[in-house]
Amino acid sequence: MPKGFREKSAKYRAVVKNRRTMRARGLARYEVRGAAKDRELVRAVAKALVGNDDAATKLRALLERETAPPPMTGKEIVEWLRTSPLAEVDWYTKRPFDPGRKIDL
Repeated sequence: MPKGFREKSAKYRAVVKNRRTMRARGLARYEVRGAAKDRELVRAVAKALVGNDDAATKLRALLERETAPPPMTGKEIVEWLRTSPLAEVDWYTKRPFDPGRKIDL
């Protein structure tokens, strides 16, 4: 073997193959931190969401609806717009009048 070439272990190759297979199936691996008592619940929800059936669609919609922030009221939107650094800028600009060039029709 050439110097500096390290043969990859069987364990490493198995992990790479597993991740490639999961990616091909549309799955992703990620870590979630939470209470120990909720571990099985989170796993069950993840398993239910893997399916592309009606139950998964309904569960996904329910979770999105329950975890979404409440919509902003009109008053909150106005307050948010007033906090913009551009709120105090005077946007009126005067442009010089230029009739353009003369053309012969």
